[in-house]
Amino acid sequence: MSKTQIKSENFRNFCIIAHIDHGKSTLADRLLEYTKTIEKRDLKEQTLDSLDLEKERGITIKLKPVRMEYTLDNENYELNLIDTPGHVDFSYEVSRSLAACEGAVLVVDATQGIQAQTVSNVYKAIDANLTIIPVLNKIDLPSSDVEKVTNDLVNTFGFKAEEILKVSAKTGDGVHELIKEIIDRVPAPVNNLDKPLRALIFDSFYDSYLGVVAVVKVVDGSISMQEISSRKELKFFATNSFSIPEGMGIFQPSRKSCELLRSGEVGYILTGLKNISKVKVGDTLGFTENGKLESLPGYKEVKPFVFLSIYTVDNDRFPDLREALEKMALTDSSISYEPENNMALGFGFRCGFLGLLHADVIQERLEREFNLDLISTTPSVEYQVDLTSGETIEVRTAYDMPDVTRISQIREPWILMTIVTPNTYTGPIITLCETKRGVMKKMEYPTTDRVIFEYEIPLVELISNFFDELKSITSGYASLDYEMLDYRPVKAVKVDILVHNQIVPPLSFIVVRDKAELVSRALLKKLKDIIPRQQFQVSLQAAINAKVIAREDLSGFRKDVLAKMSGGHRERKDKLLDIQKKGKERMKKFGKVDIPQDAFRQILSL
Repeated sequence: MSKTQIKSENFRNFCIIAHIDHGKSTLADRLLEYTKTIEKRDLKEQTLDSLDLEKERGITIKLKPVRMEYTLDNENYELNLIDTPGHVDFSYEVSRSLAACEGAVLVVDATQGIQAQTVSNVYKAIDANLTIIPVLNKIDLPSSDVEKVTNDLVNTFGFKAEEILKVSAKTGDGVHELIKEIIDRVPAPVNNLDKPLRALIFDSFYDSYLGVVAVVKVVDGSISMQEISSRKELKFFATNSFSIPEGMGIFQPSRKSCELLRSGEVGYILTGLKNISKVKVGDTLGFTENGKLESLPGYKEVKPFVFLSIYTVDNDRFPDLREALEKMALTDSSISYEPENNMALGFGFRCGFLGLLHADVIQERLEREFNLDLISTTPSVEYQVDLTSGETIEVRTAYDMPDVTRISQIREPWILMTIVTPNTYTGPIITLCETKRGVMKKMEYPTTDRVIFEYEIPLVELISNFFDELKSITSGYASLDYEMLDYRPVKAVKVDILVHNQIVPPLSFIVVRDKAELVSRALLKKLKDIIPRQQFQVSLQAAINAKVIAREDLSGFRKDVLAKMSGGHRERKDKLLDIQKKGKERMKKFGKVDIPQDAFRQILSL
């Protein structure tokens, strides 16, 4: 079917949004099969999840566009699908997908019902002014409760019962009806074919042979291979960069070159650029010859929430880590990184991520895709520190914290957290949130057996094992979503760790004053087990502004100097013991404790 056969009013751009593990990727497989985009014999499970990590963990990490063609009532339609992640850490990928669509298929598991990310995604889609098609998936399972979940959707979001579709992505039941509803309900994109080219870059990636590939939705005008062959120059508005494109095409789902991309269509452009920093996700591109054009209203650039340092075990591979992070940042623009030097671990990078899973996935991808052996420090957040001089600085590590005499106020990031849970776990969840300094804003019962909590809570409490504790107390039934709110004052302090009366900068940390002693004691106990014993007793201390708040002592090795004595006077034995005692005191006074790099790695990754 050629492109010219399909009228622009028959374009449909839509995404699939859902909570994690509700069946998005399986539904995408069925859509590819039923539109004959991929022959059934060539279809694999999670076809659009191309990363090995996605298949192993059963989650979608990267958004994936794909073009499908379908004939209904003798009319040819072009369906551009964008498969999106479901985990809260990758909500940025969802917002990028929504910016390129006019409709959204909301998938809800008929066995699990509404979850936290379901609520979040619905509101994102409403804010983006998209047409939402609610779909109940997994209706073939014996444990599905179609009637109950339908009522939940009606009561929670105001959908009409008759507009909620029932499908089984696994067996294919109801998928043809879903395709028909997408064509009927999702509006066609606005046709601005007569205007100069403007395309929204909603994703990008680096190809070793082709350079930077920009994934775009053409909003105004068109771009053709004829124009590319005539070497027309492209301009990238945000970075003010220019390039001569080398090709273009669509995803079906692998890359396939095409002759024309028109207003409303989704595809890719081979920018010809080798510098990955010149193509920015959310940017607008157009032809230089069209003069000055306004940038398209995109989505805001998301700021990382969680920070940790990444180092190579072999310091000689630091340049390889730099190159790997540069390439990774192109495929995921929500990553931030800056060089850092640690006296214990050498050269590395201080990296910013959207959450703990995001950080874990990126580190594993760096190790697998670039063959790196890495070590990372414990996660932290970014504090805003108001100085007595009137200046405000951003602090991500204890090393950057200014002297207490210069600090006027410290502010920490707060988030709005949504928890969806069965009502039997109401009490434990309230207790957990209160111990984590949470402030309840809302508690709703959309159904008799399900509760939705809204809490305002410091981000640092969320990254401190909150999710694991939540899963533990609710037997895994609760789901969680969050979004950034603002920065609020906090009584935070910098705690220094002293080993044998010497401050060890890499071990310093920032903590709320009320928890400083508890956290310090726990760290010193771990430190006592990790640091090798010396010939003399070593003191391990935690101090705030030179005031010691916790202490542990690492006992020294002791040689039995009396072992060779078979007899003799008491005075002779006392003389030997006295010599040993003076030697120990001399070593304690002048001795130094060298902490092995391996011990640092264990401590910093606790």
